[in-house]
Amino acid sequence: MMQPNPNRDVEVSQPPNDGISSLNFSSKANLLVASSWDNMVRCWEVQGAGTVLKSSITQKAPILSTSWSGDGTRVFTGGCGNTADVWSLATNQTQQFAQHAAPVKSVFWIEEMQALATGSWDKTVKYWDGRQANAVCTANLPERVYCMDVKYPLCVVGTAERHIVIYDLRKPQTEFKRISSPLKYQSRVVSCFPDKAGFALGSIEGRVAIHHVEDRDNSKNFAFKCHRENNEIYAVNVIAFHPTFGTFATAGADGTFNFWDKDSKQRLKPFLRCSAPISAGAFNMDGGIFAYAVSYDWSKGHEYYNPTTQKNSILLHGVLESEIKPRGNSARR
Repeated sequence: MMQPNPNRDVEVSQPPNDGISSLNFSSKANLLVASSWDNMVRCWEVQGAGTVLKSSITQKAPILSTSWSGDGTRVFTGGCGNTADVWSLATNQTQQFAQHAAPVKSVFWIEEMQALATGSWDKTVKYWDGRQANAVCTANLPERVYCMDVKYPLCVVGTAERHIVIYDLRKPQTEFKRISSPLKYQSRVVSCFPDKAGFALGSIEGRVAIHHVEDRDNSKNFAFKCHRENNEIYAVNVIAFHPTFGTFATAGADGTFNFWDKDSKQRLKPFLRCSAPISAGAFNMDGGIFAYAVSYDWSKGHEYYNPTTQKNSILLHGVLESEIKPRGNSARR
């Protein structure tokens, strides 16, 4: 029988009661936020070998995405209530920050723009500065936002029907490039390279594409299979780049996570399989911790979810340099 914590990682105290949709560390301290389908956002402080739940808020609908403000004092949330909200950790108060015509799938605070980017199932990305009720800028998309990542000035949006839309955020209303996904199946997660030269894209079909923005780098593009076992194929739910080494983690519906080096095209470290899918994951600010959520991801529909027996947990893996550092001639990116 598979164990919920086979890698013997640190369990976060008082985890969510329903599916975990996102994990995000502050860039200023070892504070971790998680959003979930129980309409809540929770914040923990990582202290030594344990965690303390510092605060939480309940909203009107399930939360799908979170993003920290640049100074680490506020958390932005987006979800099924068609809004993005801002949560002040100092006052524990929330207020609406953005409005869409459909659920908000992705939120990103962009410090360089002093604006919040929100990607929605209403087929738009909007930018908000908080000083006015309306968006300061709107980009129309061919389809609903399924995944999105921002590393200024690069913004990559994956939509329904396998569209990938790339923006240079110095001109956020204008598409820099639109391509069809290099993968044959639905996009699940996208993550920009630390050097902003491209992105890693994961699909529901256990595959990751390494893709560069500029055509001159096409020879460096490739795809690889992962999160598969025999004839079983699982969705890739997480791609997270390490902040120091530029290597990355993937995690999937098979309940495993792996560390990879795209430049040497090799897996650095596989980990033991958990008893449920890994639905979210993130490195902390110095890359010493990889947090991952063992939680049903709805990849097999509602009939495979039993809330009375399915435990949701968040685990903290202490990352060893030997697990994540590039090997051989792979240069840091």
